[in-house]
Amino acid sequence: MFLETSVITINVTPCSKPRMTKRDRWAKRQCVLKFFAFRDAIKQSCYWEPHNLLSLESFDIEFHIPMPKSWSKKKKSLHNGTPHKQRPDLDNYIKAWCDSVFEEDSVVWRFKATKRWTDKEGHIKLSTL
Repeated sequence: MFLETSVITINVTPCSKPRMTKRDRWAKRQCVLKFFAFRDAIKQSCYWEPHNLLSLESFDIEFHIPMPKSWSKKKKSLHNGTPHKQRPDLDNYIKAWCDSVFEEDSVVWRFKATKRWTDKEGHIKLSTL
């Protein structure tokens, strides 16, 4: 039996998971507020998605990171689609994704992840493995 693989594009700019402290409960830092906004946007898109993203246990995920506005057009054209080899690390993007989608992320048993530069709006591509 073959399962049909579908690619889902989620039009939310990827965000990494910050290291939170107890103080973030009442004095929210900018990175924490950005993560909460990302989490809410992902939950909203998962809720309306016809494919139930919440049931994914094995997936392939690509984080497309927008290039800084300060980069020249030449630099942007050189880096478009290439691997994003800067901070934040890939594992922080995965942590943010899993914490946003799953109540208990221990159900994930396999994933393949990449992060790439894009000259468009940031987005996430997701498919089942």
